[in-house]
Amino acid sequence: MGNVDPAQSSFPLAAYCFMTGFIDSVSFTAVFVWCGFQTGNSVQLALALARLFSGPPGQRDTSFHIADKQALTSLLTFIAGATIGRIGDRMGAQTRAWLFLGTLIQALFTMAAALTAWKSGQGSVAEVRGNPAWTNADTFVAIGFMSASMGLQGIMGKRVNTQFTTTVVLTTVWCELMADPNLFQLNRFVITRDHKFIAIIALFLGGFVGRAIIDAAGAATTLGVGTGLRVLIAIWWIFVPGKQPKGSKNSS
Repeated sequence: MGNVDPAQSSFPLAAYCFMTGFIDSVSFTAVFVWCGFQTGNSVQLALALARLFSGPPGQRDTSFHIADKQALTSLLTFIAGATIGRIGDRMGAQTRAWLFLGTLIQALFTMAAALTAWKSGQGSVAEVRGNPAWTNADTFVAIGFMSASMGLQGIMGKRVNTQFTTTVVLTTVWCELMADPNLFQLNRFVITRDHKFIAIIALFLGGFVGRAIIDAAGAATTLGVGTGLRVLIAIWWIFVPGKQPKGSKNSS
């Protein structure tokens, strides 16, 4: 139940960022929906609502498109996953016990997504935005489990309170990086700048690796690999050094 030291949590948090790109590569490749980036899904739903008032009465498109259904599924399950993350507030958001357990729950969600994607029997790659590869009920469940895992990861990353922020949405990271006063001081290590670079690179690598596995073995296998990676990250949290009491270095 000891707290980890946020300053020494860079590796598992960078792995979280990697998983953001990895999981989103699956959902975007199949249905053009980001399970971790809910800004786009929220705007998409706003556009779907606006479409109800577009055109003359009697000729308006009042259908709920499958892409909008998938975006709504992702948004709602992301919120549900983030809500589960509040369990950490009771256990201690920075305790090894919660960071291990919460990451293990993420792994279980990813495993459930892998199984439902496999059971769906559908393809993994959508060639055209208006023609998603996933359309049946099983794939909606897969999207839900992937999004829930990202929502849980996001709130857990935020609670550790580092330069990696939520490990999910990196728009803020990009803005803070470009606004960092030490951005061009390349002759020394700057945590506020360099950890943001690590987060961005890790997410990029996650997307690249995820798509490579999709092309080689399909979405279900990719999610299976993601399950194993999340289990490794969960174990990793156990070995992160604890936070030292203030003044301990001086007293020693």
